Amino acid sequence: MPHLFEPLNQRSVTFSNRIAVSPMCQYSSENGFANDWHFIHLVSRAVGGAGLVITEAAAVEAPGRITPQDLGIWEDAHIEMLARIVESLHRHGSVAGIQLAHAGRKASTATPGDGDGVLWESEGGWRAIAPSAIPFESESPTPKALSIEEIQNLIESFVNAARRSLEAGFDVIEIHSAHGYLLHEFLSPLSNQRTDEYGGSFENRIRFLCEVVQAVRNILPDQTPLWVRISATDWVSNGWDIEQSIALCSKLKSLGVDLIDCSSGGIVPGEKIPVGAGYQTSFSDRIRREAKIATGAVGMITAPEQADHIIRTGQADIVLIGREMLRDPYWARRAAKQLRQSVSVPIQYDRAWK
Repeated sequence: MPHLFEPLNQRSVTFSNRIAVSPMCQYSSENGFANDWHFIHLVSRAVGGAGLVITEAAAVEAPGRITPQDLGIWEDAHIEMLARIVESLHRHGSVAGIQLAHAGRKASTATPGDGDGVLWESEGGWRAIAPSAIPFESESPTPKALSIEEIQNLIESFVNAARRSLEAGFDVIEIHSAHGYLLHEFLSPLSNQRTDEYGGSFENRIRFLCEVVQAVRNILPDQTPLWVRISATDWVSNGWDIEQSIALCSKLKSLGVDLIDCSSGGIVPGEKIPVGAGYQTSFSDRIRREAKIATGAVGMITAPEQADHIIRTGQADIVLIGREMLRDPYWARRAAKQLRQSVSVPIQYDRAWK
C-alpha cells in the first residue's frame, strides 16, 4: 500500500504527497475578495510542505456566503488575487485547490468572533434560500424555498465559478455538499420536503447535486480533477446516512468525480456526534471500498503516525488536515521528519530541518 509521502496521481495532476490543507473559513474577506491574509495563510502551508492546499469555501453568489466576511468567486474581479495565490502555491510545490460553495439556509450569520448567530437583514444580513421553507433553528428566519428556475440559475452560478477558478489557475475543483449547506440540504430528508422532481425519493434528492456536478465536469478540462465533499451521515435518525452516501458516490463516480472528501454532520442543530481521533475515517474507508472511488479522510487527524496509518491501511487516498494546520503550518515537514521520509525543504529553512 502507498504511504503518506508517496505521490498521488489524478488525471494529469500529481500531488507530491497525500497531505492536504482542508478548507477552513478565515472570515477575512470584504465583498468576497481574497487579500494578504489569505495569501499568507495559504502559501505558508505550501512552504510547510502540504501536497495540496485548498481555499476556504468560496461562495458562487453573494447570498451564498455563510458570513459577510467569507471568500467569494461570483465575479470576475475576484480572479486577480486568487491567481496570485495560485501562482505562489505552485512556486512552493503545492497543488492548488478551491472549494465552491453555497451556504443555503445557513447563510447570513455573524462570524464566530461576533457571536456566530443569525445576522438579520436589519444588521446587514440577507434572506437565505433552501430546498424547503424550513429554518435551521427555531429562532432562525424562514428561508425562501427555491423555484425550479432558481435551481437552474444556481447550477449556472456553480459553472461560472468553476470557469473563474480555471482562469485563476486552480488545479483541483471541489464542490461543497456537506455540513448542512445548500447542496447537502437537498440530499437530506430532514431539510428537503419538496414534492417536485427535486424532493422525495433518493433519486430526486440527489438530482440537484448531480446536475451541478455534471454541468461543472462538462466545462472542466479532462486533466482537472473534480472532488465533492459530503457529509456521509447526518447522525440523526431518518436523515441522510452512510448507505445513501455510498449509493450517491457510485453515481458521482459515473459523472466524472475523482474523489469524495468524507466529512459528516451539520444538517440540524444538536446532532450527537461521537467526536474523537479520526472519527470520520470509517466513512472514507467504506465509500472507497463499496463505491470504488478515491476518498479523502478528514476530522481530528493530528498525528503523523495516525495519518500514515490511514493511507497505509487503505482507508483513504489522502488526508485533509484542518485545525492542526492552523496550529502548525509546517505539519507536513514535521510529519516527514517523524516518519523518516525525505521531503524537499526551501533552502532558506534547510539548516533547521537537517
